[in-house]
Amino acid sequence: MKSFKTVSALILCIAANAVADSAAEKFWPQWRGPLGTGVGPHANPPLNWSETNNIQWKLALPGEGDSTPIVWADRLFVLSAIPTGKQTTEATKADGPNETFRFTVICVDRGSGKILWQRVARETSPHEGRQENNTFASASPVTDGEFVWAFFGSRGLHCYDFEGNRKWQKDFGLMKTRNGFGEGASPALSGDTIVINWDHEGEDFIAALDKTTGKERWRQPRDEATGWSTPLIVEFNGQKQVVVNATGKVRSYDLATGKALWSCAGQTANAIPSPVAQGDMVYVTSGFRGSALQAIRLGRTGDLTGTDAIAWSHKKSTPYVPSPLLTDDFLYLISGNEAMISCFDAKTGEPHFERERLDAIRGIYASPVSAAERIYILGREGACTVLRKGSKPEVLAVNRLADTRSDASIAMVEKQLFLRTAHNLYCISEMQ
Repeated sequence: MKSFKTVSALILCIAANAVADSAAEKFWPQWRGPLGTGVGPHANPPLNWSETNNIQWKLALPGEGDSTPIVWADRLFVLSAIPTGKQTTEATKADGPNETFRFTVICVDRGSGKILWQRVARETSPHEGRQENNTFASASPVTDGEFVWAFFGSRGLHCYDFEGNRKWQKDFGLMKTRNGFGEGASPALSGDTIVINWDHEGEDFIAALDKTTGKERWRQPRDEATGWSTPLIVEFNGQKQVVVNATGKVRSYDLATGKALWSCAGQTANAIPSPVAQGDMVYVTSGFRGSALQAIRLGRTGDLTGTDAIAWSHKKSTPYVPSPLLTDDFLYLISGNEAMISCFDAKTGEPHFERERLDAIRGIYASPVSAAERIYILGREGACTVLRKGSKPEVLAVNRLADTRSDASIAMVEKQLFLRTAHNLYCISEMQ
């Protein structure tokens, strides 16, 4: 009887996870969308918008943040670091600001733009500063439709239910980032496991936690410089693995046990873009003081550097901050942080086009996204160029908003597009 109950519980658990995964594809539960590739498979947002056209609602956001909005059903979640105006009580603050911030989770009604609740996860003064183009709330939250996990790095990981009740929190210590550039990697979620990567100028590690309790399931030491890349969880041949981009080596770990599966050198310093994957291939890029793009075959083990596990590679025009976009067999890359885009055949590595200039945009930090056979590329100054998906860089539209800073990546659900700027959160939808 006990064995029967155990098997039954396991079947129910597998079924529940399958239903959750299916539901997730309709929404935008993490910063690179439901597939982790930048694609909204069921979304059909507007082609055109402006401050006076197709704006369903516009919400003034308090504080600062570049975290991408995430969406599930009628709820939208976004993170912000809100200055309090109060000076820190610490005796000295040589490295960080002398002001306290409220590290805040904001829940918004998706239909109306009304704030449903706002919770302060932590009120403190950051122990170090951040680069002028970074914020104190750059990591994006993640959700499974029942809970939301907000990661503020040195201010901890916080789990809330959809009504704003905090279920647990966990501190990992204080990051010391290279040159005080600040933090930015988001958590990754799969099934009942949430993964945090902690690469900085101190003791590095990657850890997996039980999403319900916050209890650590495993922790593996790492040896890397400061990193800003969000882990990618992929499944291949029935095994889930966590792929992490980094300056020294790209590494993969077994999600269940934390065992190191494979590694591969070849990325540049300051590896920021997150990997994307499709089928039996994972694509990893970086672009600071050099260029690197590697298409790595899954299913191998050990050190893959210089082996035929690297299906193809490219050493020009790769992104510094923006992550790649993978839709069907089209792999799109921003060149550095410039307003130039390239597109490759994901299977063969053959370029469809390279370094095509986007005339309406000056610079890019946000990662490109795709829906409804279109590519949306958001510039830093509020302009968004829309391309037709395909092997030619055909511009369909150029849209502009009034805000002058837009570094957060776009989220897309059904007929809505959610765009965060320095001061506002926009819901863009066809208005009759």
